[in-house]
Amino acid sequence: MAPSRWMRPEVYPLLACLTFVTGMCVFQLTRNLLINPEVRINKANRAMAVLENADEGEKYAEHSLRKFVRQRPPQIMPTINEFFIKKD
Repeated sequence: MAPSRWMRPEVYPLLACLTFVTGMCVFQLTRNLLINPEVRINKANRAMAVLENADEGEKYAEHSLRKFVRQRPPQIMPTINEFFIKKD
């Protein structure tokens, strides 16, 4: 008697993609919940109509990934682009 499978092998790539996307969503939701200056969890911050937190907002908006990407050229594959742009 062959062992029964509850999931077909063709489903594995789809499962991997969905797991990756779910992980990205959980990461973003957690980041917003814990770091975003617009989210107010404690009672003292919720009571204030306007928060004076420009420094926190700047720190949240200018994260390390954005600083890294800003220094990179705006091309996805610069080597291939240079190859096709070359005019001899």
